[in-house]
Amino acid sequence: MPEKFDCIVVGAGPAGISCAHDLAKGGANVLLIERGEYPGSKNVMGGVLYRKMMEDIIPEFYKEAPIERPIVEQRFMMMDKESAVTFSYKGLEWAKEPYNNFTVLRANFDQWFAEKAVEQGAILVCETVVLECIVENGKVIGVRTDRPDGDIYADVVVLADGVNSLLAQKLGFHKELKPEETALATMEILKLDKKIIEDRFNLEENQGCTIELFGDATKGILGTGFLYTNKDTLSIGVGTLLSGMIKHKIKPYDLLEYVKNHPMIRPYIQGSEPAEYLAHLIPEGGFNSMGKIVGNGVIVIGDASQLVNAIHREGSNLAMTSGRLAAETVLLAMQSENFSESMLSHYKEKLFAGFVGQDMKKYKDSTHHFNKFPQYFEEYIPMINKAASQMFTVDGSSKWEKQKKVIRGIGSAKEKMKLARDVYKAWKVMK
Repeated sequence: MPEKFDCIVVGAGPAGISCAHDLAKGGANVLLIERGEYPGSKNVMGGVLYRKMMEDIIPEFYKEAPIERPIVEQRFMMMDKESAVTFSYKGLEWAKEPYNNFTVLRANFDQWFAEKAVEQGAILVCETVVLECIVENGKVIGVRTDRPDGDIYADVVVLADGVNSLLAQKLGFHKELKPEETALATMEILKLDKKIIEDRFNLEENQGCTIELFGDATKGILGTGFLYTNKDTLSIGVGTLLSGMIKHKIKPYDLLEYVKNHPMIRPYIQGSEPAEYLAHLIPEGGFNSMGKIVGNGVIVIGDASQLVNAIHREGSNLAMTSGRLAAETVLLAMQSENFSESMLSHYKEKLFAGFVGQDMKKYKDSTHHFNKFPQYFEEYIPMINKAASQMFTVDGSSKWEKQKKVIRGIGSAKEKMKLARDVYKAWKVMK
């Protein structure tokens, strides 16, 4: 192993692998360090991979990558204890190449993706923990690992070490994340016969469905649940802010069991067998929690720089794009042999000129707003369900009477004004 690399990438998730792949493809001598047994062993996500961002790195990847099912339908459930208002979009154009997005199992997909980076020339080292960045004269010049003689040097270090990046924190780039800035996602992989999955979700072969769960799925805490179809398994999970779990004294596994046994969800998973249980922290602070992402000799990408769009449950696509843009910047810096903060700031400029930065800014106040005003999940989603029940129940009452009853159910004039203001505020933070 060379004593010095052009670049060291810490973390073999979507962001880190993307960066290492494109750096190696561009001729850089790059080392990719992963603390897990293999890429994907420490990674958890709901399981949706977006084609466009991945194809920017490996064209037509879906022809050989270990994908599960192309998604043809996205459903959204607004859940109460014994009901759900559901809306969806199903498009058969998504069932045709080049598809739109896919379900994946990260343990399989990340290993394949990392192999592609290795094929380009990247060196992958697993089961290695990076303890800190080596700093000299205000510039990051390498990393210190837990291996004997574990100091490794590089012109640039790219940090892709995940939520609450300890390495970026030690550099003073950000403070420790607060419970209201971090979500905990728990997830299970459930084995179920392929034909049963297709029958229950109204799918044909090589078609997939995702269901996003709101409201009672998280017992009114800010967060979402999900149920995704794989080839012969289901991915089911729930993620909520740590602050909500602490406030309501709910254990993450208990919340997952609650979702699995919910009367709106139980029929989908009946007869399945647990195959794997996973838990992972997710950054939810968004733009306002990003901190510094570029320094002399160092760039921060992916979850380590808070790149998650919680409103649209997007993370991997932002991570991969950030890794690609970081690689472009490092290759540019290599040409000029300039690895200063001002030079590496091209990464930040590219990030915020594109959809990643624009979406982060667009939803910068959303998590804080919905966490501050829990009535959206605790009161308004049950209200929607009660209104739907009232309007769709045929009992001899006129629809005028039913409409009046729904309006009366909202409460007093003051409560109606409060609802109107909350709807406006929600629109304002998301417009």
